Amino acid sequence: MDGGSWKELPKVKLQRKNRLRALSLGAVALTGVLTLSACGSDDTSGGASGSGDSSAPAAGNIDCGDAKGQLLADGSSAQKNAIDAWVKQYQSACKDVVINYKGSGSGAGITAFTQGQVAFAGSDSALKPEEVTASKKVCTDGQGIDLPMVGGPIAVGYNVPGVENLILDAKTLALIFDSKITNWNDKAIKALNPDAELPDLKIQAFHRSDESGTTDNFTKYLIAAAPDSWKYEGGKAWQAKGGQSAQGSSGVAQGVKETKGAISYMELSYAKDGISTVDVKTEAAEPVKATVENATKAISEAQVVGTGKDLALKLNYKPTAEGAYPITLVTYEIVCDKGNKADTLPATKSFLTYVASEDGQALLSEAGYAPMPEEIITKVRTTISELS
Repeated sequence: MDGGSWKELPKVKLQRKNRLRALSLGAVALTGVLTLSACGSDDTSGGASGSGDSSAPAAGNIDCGDAKGQLLADGSSAQKNAIDAWVKQYQSACKDVVINYKGSGSGAGITAFTQGQVAFAGSDSALKPEEVTASKKVCTDGQGIDLPMVGGPIAVGYNVPGVENLILDAKTLALIFDSKITNWNDKAIKALNPDAELPDLKIQAFHRSDESGTTDNFTKYLIAAAPDSWKYEGGKAWQAKGGQSAQGSSGVAQGVKETKGAISYMELSYAKDGISTVDVKTEAAEPVKATVENATKAISEAQVVGTGKDLALKLNYKPTAEGAYPITLVTYEIVCDKGNKADTLPATKSFLTYVASEDGQALLSEAGYAPMPEEIITKVRTTISELS
């Protein structure tokens, strides 16, 4: 994985309506999008993230409380590796709870949440106003809120034999993913990589087939950084012409790995096992590698735009600082602030409390992610404790 594993860095301070200050390097990474069952649903399909594996070391300081029963989960596929690690640890301590997680995508998770099928959802994009409105039907006397858990870079992975260091800018990426640049020896790519031996090879651009927060953030970057070349609206559903599609982060990563000439966007922990990542040219002097540290420099310019208990962030996709990686995302846990179902609330609070705890956040580094900065995760912990 380009840039290595994500690392935990110093704490930062966050002030609402102001830019995040000195966000800890590596304190952001793609995470926590998940969903838990509500209303006693008995749907257990889709594969469990964990099943109480006794071989997992018992996690200290996990308060199971009255948590018991089965929890169904769904949402962003980008954080699947983190969820697997969390579930294994949590179930080793709380043996009366079984968590089944589906990484169906951010859109599917939000839909399940607003239809009352899950206790909370995971998304790499904050709730839209209409989704907040829809959530009020299932959150009695309350509404869905966004809780950022972890953030990080969206890597652009590629498979071009003989090309180990590839530089692309927003305009070139926009034209590639809009099927207007179709060969790796195109003059626009050559201009950015004068010393590379670019082959006469057709470009195979992969995009997500499911509604995806990763797609939403990637296209928001193209809109912000290359508005003259990317004419499509942002959103979880892919809108551009041509290309190939695949389900989930693992699907596009597998497509790139198996296809010569392929390129796609994916959460950084999926860009491994033979997948190289693009260095992105920005307005800074040097192209920027896709690392947690570099993404943090861009996320540090984010603004909190949520109100009340909602902690949704507005990201800056066009940073100018040296070493600031521009293609970033934050993953949110989406949950009712009030009106949670009585039968799932104990397990919901117990599991999310662990995920946001010092132990839970520390586990992210082992799973290839990075914990949130202390100032943000403290707000998340407080909100979880007040769920009702």
